[in-house]
Amino acid sequence: MTPAAALPLWLDITISVLVLAGAFVAFMGSFGLLRLKSYFERVHAPSIIATLGCWFTMHATLIYFSATDQLALHALLIALFIAVTVPITTIFLMRAALFRARRMGEKVPPSLSRTMHSYDGARDS
Repeated sequence: MTPAAALPLWLDITISVLVLAGAFVAFMGSFGLLRLKSYFERVHAPSIIATLGCWFTMHATLIYFSATDQLALHALLIALFIAVTVPITTIFLMRAALFRARRMGEKVPPSLSRTMHSYDGARDS
C-alpha cells in the first residue's frame, strides 16, 4: 500500500462529517439505552441506531479508501451484514424476553396476533 496523498479539502470535510455523524448517532443510541426504563423499550435504541451509525461510518470508509487506494467494497459488505443480522438478532432477543416475562407472570405488551384476531372478530359482527 502506498502512502496516501493529500485529499482535497471538500473530500476531507465530507469524510469527517460522515464519521462525526456516525459517532453522534452511536452516542445517541447509547444515551437511549441508559435513559429508557424497561427492556422492551431499551432494546430498540441500540439496535436501530447501531445500524444507522454503521451506515454513516461505512460511507466514510468507502469514500476514503476508494479515493486513496482502490474501490473498497469490503466496507459495504460489512454494513450489509450488520443491516441484516442486527434486526434478526433483535427479534430473537425480544421473543426470548417476552417468553421469559410471560412465564414469570410479568406484565408484557399484548400479543399482536390476539389483538388482530379480536379486532377482526369485532369487525365481522
